Amino acid sequence: MTNLRPAEARISIIGAGPGGLTCARILQRHGIPVTVYERDACVHARNQGGSLDLHADDGQLALREAGLLDQFFALARPEGQEMRRFDTDGNVVFRQLPEPDDRYKPEIDRGVLRDLLLDSLAPGTVQWGRALESVDGPTGGPRRLHFSDGGTVETDLVIGADGAFSRVRPAISSAVPHYTGVNFLEARFDDVEERHPGIAELVGHGLATGTDGERALAAQRNSGDHIRVYIVQRVPLHWISEAGLSIDDTAGLRAHLLEQFAGWSPGVLSMIADNDGPYIDRPLFVLPAPHTWEHSPTATLLGDAAHLMPPVGVGVNLAMLDACELALALTRADTVGEAVRAYEGTMLPRSAEWSTALDGAAGFLFDRDDSHEGGDRMRELKEEINR
Repeated sequence: MTNLRPAEARISIIGAGPGGLTCARILQRHGIPVTVYERDACVHARNQGGSLDLHADDGQLALREAGLLDQFFALARPEGQEMRRFDTDGNVVFRQLPEPDDRYKPEIDRGVLRDLLLDSLAPGTVQWGRALESVDGPTGGPRRLHFSDGGTVETDLVIGADGAFSRVRPAISSAVPHYTGVNFLEARFDDVEERHPGIAELVGHGLATGTDGERALAAQRNSGDHIRVYIVQRVPLHWISEAGLSIDDTAGLRAHLLEQFAGWSPGVLSMIADNDGPYIDRPLFVLPAPHTWEHSPTATLLGDAAHLMPPVGVGVNLAMLDACELALALTRADTVGEAVRAYEGTMLPRSAEWSTALDGAAGFLFDRDDSHEGGDRMRELKEEINR
């Protein structure tokens, strides 16, 4: 099975996030059939989360290969590149505005990007409500996919684009994510210009952060007059239950958080206390750095499934770059196995460099050094890694 031509192979992508969908789109543009399996019951089964910045030298490169770059710029928000830092009294102490023609890393809502990619695929490409449980079968193929609904599918190449707790990863790697000790608790604010004008003014058009060195707030402007705030703390993984609370106890969590952030000004504390709807618990996990595995010609990983990293504006860009390079390798190689080897030969060293460079960076928001704001730090890291 390892000598199959890509155009003749049964290719299965697990996960309909930006990475998986980008890979599927580029494969289809080159006439290679592919099926995407997604655990969500339908396209709008859940909120897709906040805003993403797609960089000119990775995420945007992938969209160009997907033939979607112009559509992306029509939907993106260049003004979202604005960065601010505020102190605990609510004073803006640092501000970085993008140049009028700056398109290095414009923002786009995750849901909008997903819709753009989904709409570009052939009808029926994504099979919804297919939650993968496990992968088995010989390394040389075919692989068998086992789904939670009891169904099975034989495939010649399975691509794990299924995130931090990938069900594909155990087929080729024993690595498991570990908790960083840093927790993000998400709070959502709607109709901000009218209902939360103080928060809207403080946050501006992009990302605004504040810290006292021990805890932090990160507020992110989304489209549609929404803002998401991430309440960042160094806490145990099960801190909510250890405090005698539950994630559904919004009032109890709010009271607990206000105690933890005592001393911050009332205007800033509104980011904790005035949210619309419940909190969402988002503990930060990472994979060992670096994460590698023995080559298999019938299974591989991309994005968070391959290299889970802290949220510093790298993850989705690397996922889409991975997807692009894997898809292009499959269009160029004589066999599926050769394509996977070529892709991993580029991706694994790059992800090792990034994961090593960012190891321990989960607490970056506690850093009071304003020189790490904006895209400049990411550009510096990329230059260092690409030398």
